[in-house]
Amino acid sequence: MKILVLGAGVVGTATAYYLFRDGHEVEVVERLTGAGMETSFGNAGGLCPSFAGPWAAPGMPAKVLKMVMQADAPVRFSLRPELRRLSWARKWLRECNAPRFRVNKLRMQRVAHYSYACLQELMAQTPIAFDFHADGVLQLFQTDAECKLGNIAANALAELGIDHKMLDSEAALAIEPALKRASVAVAGALHLPADASGDSHAFCQALAAWLASQGVRFHYSTRVEQLLHTAGRVTGARTSAGPLNADVTVVAMGNQAPALVAPLGIKLPVYPLKGYSITATVTDAAQAPTVSVMDEHSKVMISRLGNRIRAAGMAELIGDDLSLKPERKKLLVRTVRGLFPDGIDYENASFWAGLRPMTPDGPPILGPSGREGLLLNSGHGSNGWTQACGTAKVVSDLASGRKPEIDIEGLTIERYRG
Repeated sequence: MKILVLGAGVVGTATAYYLFRDGHEVEVVERLTGAGMETSFGNAGGLCPSFAGPWAAPGMPAKVLKMVMQADAPVRFSLRPELRRLSWARKWLRECNAPRFRVNKLRMQRVAHYSYACLQELMAQTPIAFDFHADGVLQLFQTDAECKLGNIAANALAELGIDHKMLDSEAALAIEPALKRASVAVAGALHLPADASGDSHAFCQALAAWLASQGVRFHYSTRVEQLLHTAGRVTGARTSAGPLNADVTVVAMGNQAPALVAPLGIKLPVYPLKGYSITATVTDAAQAPTVSVMDEHSKVMISRLGNRIRAAGMAELIGDDLSLKPERKKLLVRTVRGLFPDGIDYENASFWAGLRPMTPDGPPILGPSGREGLLLNSGHGSNGWTQACGTAKVVSDLASGRKPEIDIEGLTIERYRG
């Protein structure tokens, strides 16, 4: 079949790979100049199936309100009335309870661990490189209260059968010796040895180049203007370069997906959650981290990507604003420097902002759209890099008429209907 993939972020590029591997004729449309240039460009880099879980959690609304009162709060939201944000927030609030959290967490874990296995298989079958680093993740705690929350998380991981270990301060520093020079307290950590990191932008660029060499056609600097449909069936898309027809069209456009499918009566509850990152060169490998660190105190993740350090975090519900706020860069630098004061060129760190396409409950929206010829691969939020290969494989299986290898109950748009 001829299949059109809309979007060349990490989700769309991975989708193109699995469709190509299944023998389809694949074309990819991307409005920017290359693959992985938007949300996939400067994210934290964490491949963290053990971490995968919803932002909607018990007690989270109160935490958000409390943080809003802090000058350096990692979470912010606009007070300007916006129907789209208010609708999303109302759905999100309904998910912030223990029963719903458990359901959503299990759904995301199902996808995330499968996706990591798919990524490892992809790495074995292609020549691409993207600063992959598989030395696990330390979830770092600075206070006794954070350690207690870590123990709760560890109990949940035990229930799910996920490899982990709670560490005291001494054991945490033994795993990451660069923390010994930290100017902030290290009370303990949760070690997740199965997790990894990698540069999702480099992944997209390398995979897209390899796919192009195999005959997959990429239309860069090309806007998707409208989905084409006849008698209820989607037949392709009208683009700024002209119409492109296809037997199946896959929407993998992140935050642009809701507006594209809305004229067909499809309501995607996806809202942009803004985050920031810095990327800095390592100047002394002995003093920079070798494992990825999730600083629970600041909600900032720090990853080692080759000879660079990437630190990312924060969440702002302010719409589609991509402006760079200098105070956010200072906060990221201050956070990382408190843990790793030396060996990193903070003065010349690059600064980036991106918009995560979040669903209110957490899991992505995969597969059937309710319209023949149209499949969805949307709403991955902050877990896009972790879940991309798995969701791409699921969508390719569905496009090819196969039953996916994992249960997709609770992962389709049907959970928002009725």
